[in-house]
Amino acid sequence: MTYLAAVIAMLLMTHSHADDKGKWTGMNKPLTDATYLVYSGESGDRRPPTNTDRKLAIAIRGQAAKEIFDAIGPDAKGVTCSLEDGERMRSKGEVWCSYTPSDGYMCFLGFNLRTGKPHSGGTC
Repeated sequence: MTYLAAVIAMLLMTHSHADDKGKWTGMNKPLTDATYLVYSGESGDRRPPTNTDRKLAIAIRGQAAKEIFDAIGPDAKGVTCSLEDGERMRSKGEVWCSYTPSDGYMCFLGFNLRTGKPHSGGTC
């Protein structure tokens, strides 16, 4: 299974890891609070996509992000993106998530569309 397929499967099936969500059905759930960007360059210096450089960044918020956050724990120690009290961060491979009391849960992932290889999809 390719890395992309594995990440997509994780996104679609994180429901099985939620103890309080009832019986797992294996059905896909809508992903309503997400955005994406196709770009070139690096995550911190994005530019318009080119014929030779195209990357995909995906940002997920809300309940889906919480389910991913819960599935990839534990919290990273000593890593923060903001100065907000209560911030929590978690990551597995190139998937990383954060929680802040002001913004809630957010997860980021990305792929190089020319090679299929994963990358973080976002920066602090």
